[in-house]
Amino acid sequence: MRDLWFTKKKVDGEVVKVPTKRHGKGKRWLAAWLVDGRERTRAFTTYDPAVKYARKMEVDAERGEYVDPKAGREFFGDLARRWLSSRMVDPSSQLRYESVYRLHIEPTLGKRQIKAIKPSDVSTWQTELGERHGPSTVATARLVVLGTLDLAAADDLIKKNPARSKAVQKVVTGSTEKIQAWGDATVFALIDAHPESLRLLPTIGASCGLREGELFGLAVEDIDFDEGLIHVRRQIKKIGREYVFALPKNDRTRIVPMSDWTAENIRLHLEKCPPEPCTLPWEKPSGKPRTHNVLVRWRDGRHMTSRAYSETCWKPALVTAGVIPAPVKDKRGHKRYATTRREGTHQLRHYYASVMLADGVNIRELAEYLGHADPGFTLRIYAHMLPDSHDRARKAIDTRMFRPRAVAAGT
Repeated sequence: MRDLWFTKKKVDGEVVKVPTKRHGKGKRWLAAWLVDGRERTRAFTTYDPAVKYARKMEVDAERGEYVDPKAGREFFGDLARRWLSSRMVDPSSQLRYESVYRLHIEPTLGKRQIKAIKPSDVSTWQTELGERHGPSTVATARLVVLGTLDLAAADDLIKKNPARSKAVQKVVTGSTEKIQAWGDATVFALIDAHPESLRLLPTIGASCGLREGELFGLAVEDIDFDEGLIHVRRQIKKIGREYVFALPKNDRTRIVPMSDWTAENIRLHLEKCPPEPCTLPWEKPSGKPRTHNVLVRWRDGRHMTSRAYSETCWKPALVTAGVIPAPVKDKRGHKRYATTRREGTHQLRHYYASVMLADGVNIRELAEYLGHADPGFTLRIYAHMLPDSHDRARKAIDTRMFRPRAVAAGT
């Protein structure tokens, strides 16, 4: 410990304190400790805190837990940009991360020093964001904050990631509301309400459980009529303003059983609407072009797009099927449909899952057909759709454990 206000000198054989040039100015006590043979220091106003701090730094160094107090001065925004540039993700995810950071993280945390961010700061930011946006946006923003602060901890800029504190609640992205699958009549009404050239989309969606982008990217070469299989190998995905062919969600290709009814509908479609080659870049706008004979196209020959399909075909079909009311016109004369997430094309996947489970297909197989990475995820979504097995459970116990009453009573 060093006294910055006084120095010791011998005067007439006695050691006395002599004021230094800094006497009375600034902090008096200088805590000093060694790390890897190099001296580190920090000034304090009073003696006791200086001693405690120096001892703490020495103990941390001995345990291998030492973090340079000056290291965390870097701004969160600078480190976040480094983290974003280091991600090995698909281009659409990269764009989403960058957009979420710019809109929802940078204004609050961008100019904060890493070492100054506390669990309470992260918790407050997360709560306020959740009041303005949905769970999906909050979860993505939290992922960026977690990753950035993990990087800070890995680089020894901070000792712990404050976003991983128990004081910061985890984001629940899944809805607690049970999914209600549409009935057969609704699904058939939706299919019939589609124009003939696009009718195959809801047909395959309901009978094979493909996602919307996978339906748009499905090609003739993916259909195996001999084996009764559909190979889900790609989707059409929007990245920024551009469209690309890309692997299905989670980069998982899969094989889905194709019923005879589905196969017959595909054959009829091919007779009436012969496919045309569609060329798009692979995975990113600058990717190598690939050409596939996609099954469904717009009348002008362009590939399907989600927004155009939704506004010009899907939502009108919902009205015809009686799922939603007729649209109203806004001030500009544009049609506005009253829809929620519960009326999207994903409902066709839910219908497919309900049919599979009702007919005895197990959760593991259903997860494979739907392209879920974890069967547990499938179970959490569709457990309530499993057939009621109460009677089977009662019968199983009665069969295995039944004994005459007299024997059970020991008489």
